[in-house]
Amino acid sequence: MTLFSSAASWVTDEHKMFSEMAGRFLDDELVPNIETWIDNGVVDRGFWNKAGETGLMAGAISEEYGGVGGGMGFDAVTIYEQTSRGDAGWGYGIQSIVTHYITAYGSEDQKAKWLPKLASGEMVGAIAMTEPGTGSDLQSVRTTAEKDGNSYRINGSKIFITNGQTADLVIVVAKTDKSEGARGVSLIAVETEGAEGFRRGRNLKKLGMKANDTAELFFEDVKVPMTNLIGPEEGQGFYQLMKQLPWERLTIGIMALGAIDFAIAETVKYVQERKAFGQRVMDFQNTRFKLAECKTKAEVLRSFVNDCIAKLEKGELDASTASMVKYWGSEVQNEIMHECLQLFGGYGFMMEYPIARLYADARVQMIYGGTNEVMKELIARSMDI
Repeated sequence: MTLFSSAASWVTDEHKMFSEMAGRFLDDELVPNIETWIDNGVVDRGFWNKAGETGLMAGAISEEYGGVGGGMGFDAVTIYEQTSRGDAGWGYGIQSIVTHYITAYGSEDQKAKWLPKLASGEMVGAIAMTEPGTGSDLQSVRTTAEKDGNSYRINGSKIFITNGQTADLVIVVAKTDKSEGARGVSLIAVETEGAEGFRRGRNLKKLGMKANDTAELFFEDVKVPMTNLIGPEEGQGFYQLMKQLPWERLTIGIMALGAIDFAIAETVKYVQERKAFGQRVMDFQNTRFKLAECKTKAEVLRSFVNDCIAKLEKGELDASTASMVKYWGSEVQNEIMHECLQLFGGYGFMMEYPIARLYADARVQMIYGGTNEVMKELIARSMDI
């Protein structure tokens, strides 16, 4: 299994070596702990630190700030290598998103302060967008950040925040001007340690992705310095979100591909061993046809994902194409999980088999990062429909 398609123009020898290194590390340190993390509802902080020591989170961070100095293709490799081992618990995808907000819009002081800690695992990042009443409508957030001398006072609540229980650095989407819509939105970083008025709610119980800590966050007069504003001026938040969302949506497509590759490999192994009516399940024509369909869909998605990564590396990944890879990847992922689970028969319904977990984990991929219905609307707008 590999992220790379045969015609991938963005892939270098360094990417391939990084992929091999990441795979070895994850086989040793992630795979044996997946079930424990699921039971605990959170990934151990020690794993974050080990991943940081290995350089797994530093691929796209410049050397000046403790990184490898490569492009975002390195982050794509890490995300794929994780998910192709059947894991959806480690919240590295969000860590990568937070890193790129700071890289793209942070001041030099912010970069020097936070990027090395994000690369090393000393800090875990989160981005607090969604609110109980807003969903994908980021212009309508109610969380406010009001000036108070040289500080902001943040008030509001967020929900469904990935890495919410463990995050040390949260980028908060807030209104700095309540009289404006999109132009009143800003991004403000909150360092959670010792932040008076900051509170984490319960670790939310979810259908899938159970090892990933997802929380409610509450801000009650949380005071942060004005220097924690992301970007040179207020009101840039909505623009910043729109510019970075293509990467977030591409990560969902990469995650889909990784999970698909793992599911197909597990299913092939199972049907080669399982017997029914005196023969291997693999020997039934229906099984072979279903797996052929799954493999074909996987390869089509792989080509699309690699094309999108190449565009991203050149700064050419537009919002509509990113919406397509998110929509298509998550839809195909759910189709394939359905078909693979069916081939396991009754055992596919048992949580001792990873396919049951992958089936549950896949469902949210069509919801977060913007629902697939929103993705279709964005794609349609690009066609002037």
